[in-house]
Amino acid sequence: MDQERVKKLVRELIIEIGEDPTREGLKDTPARIGQMYQEIFGGYESDSELSVQFSEDSDTVVARDIQFYSMCEHHMLPFFGKIHIAYSPNGRVFGISKLVRLVEKYSKRLQIQERLTKNIADELFAQGVKGVVVVADAEHLCMRMRGVRNDATLTSSAYRGIF
Repeated sequence: MDQERVKKLVRELIIEIGEDPTREGLKDTPARIGQMYQEIFGGYESDSELSVQFSEDSDTVVARDIQFYSMCEHHMLPFFGKIHIAYSPNGRVFGISKLVRLVEKYSKRLQIQERLTKNIADELFAQGVKGVVVVADAEHLCMRMRGVRNDATLTSSAYRGIF
């Protein structure tokens, strides 16, 4: 991400909103936004892989309550919540940290929740597991702050293989 370009664009946005980008509270905002975007959109540059596996087997492995934050591609506002992953290993058991990194890889992007859920399920299923279920529960600030102004939670799910 070109930090200088991001700073210039944020400065222009501040002016367009009707604010003074040189005032005390805003003068460092373009740089802060650039650094924040580098972090929250880092999923595009992630090379996180599920390569470390254990030669164990189990009927089903479940990782619950993996926290995530993402950005709605429609309004560029955050949505956040918890993801639950269940899979049937087929001789490949992944460490919990690998599953957390997989969630981070896909959550740090502009997207919709349904695509986030699908991408996680697709990558895990591509590792040769028998089946995978991914469920995401999230609150969307685009829904809380505008439009219907409601704090309802959206649940999305993706099923692959034997599930």
